[in-house]
Amino acid sequence: MRNQPKYNFFKNTTYALKGLVDLIKTESSFKIELIIVLILIPIIFFVDTNITNKLLMFITLMGMPLTEAMNGAIERAVDLVTLEHHEMAGKAKDAGSAAVFISISIFVITWAIILIDTYL
Repeated sequence: MRNQPKYNFFKNTTYALKGLVDLIKTESSFKIELIIVLILIPIIFFVDTNITNKLLMFITLMGMPLTEAMNGAIERAVDLVTLEHHEMAGKAKDAGSAAVFISISIFVITWAIILIDTYL
């Protein structure tokens, strides 16, 4: 049996917001990415491109903090199990970091292609 309360939309939203606040307070990478998101979302509206490209820009932009949040969850779960250095713990954390790197790469490549196509 799972240690999970019965589903409640409002309680689950509270848990999600609690997790978001904790990420903002404790994860410097998440804070940096959140600042980037807050700066770049308005820019999407001013880029002279079609709605599909704008949607791609938004999705890839939001993929960064999303992946960073998942990476934070991996790191916390690993640290809960052991704070000692263990090869598998390191591999789990490295895989989470790799996911963040891939999401940032997808963001940069997508934005570069769209902006170059639009303005050059």
